[in-house]
Amino acid sequence: MSLVIVLLLFAGLSEAAGRILPLLARRPGMPRTLVVGLLIGAGLVEAAVFTLWPLTAWTLAELPASSPPAGEALEWTPGLAAPLLLCAVLAFPLLGPLLHLVLFVGVGAGLAGPLAASTDLGWWGAAGCVAVAGVGLGLAVEAVRRLVVRLSTPRTPEPIP
Repeated sequence: MSLVIVLLLFAGLSEAAGRILPLLARRPGMPRTLVVGLLIGAGLVEAAVFTLWPLTAWTLAELPASSPPAGEALEWTPGLAAPLLLCAVLAFPLLGPLLHLVLFVGVGAGLAGPLAASTDLGWWGAAGCVAVAGVGLGLAVEAVRRLVVRLSTPRTPEPIP
């Protein structure tokens, strides 16, 4: 389990770096302590989102069922988390957003297999739950990210005529 945690933390840190480093290129005078703080905080948030992805998909799979699924809850394994780390490494905008998306779809398809095996939804139903969970978590993080940017942007006072 500790290997999975390390993989998810590295994936979160890499995903955060892919978002923060372009910001640094546009603002070269940012203090290093602020950059490190942003990287660590954003990396932990991204790792938490990655960790919640299977749990959210499992919860969505339970919704249409009249009784809870007989199998165990969906969890990350090293085999499922390793492609996620590769996907996060490729999150840098200039290295290929399309490849990044294809890898995320591949990781989601990998999560759909164990979810389908532990529920009676079938593979396509499980893939739908994984996709909805991934998109929902992605949109939630993007909304929080935009809110943080809006709140942290310094306001310049308007000149008095």
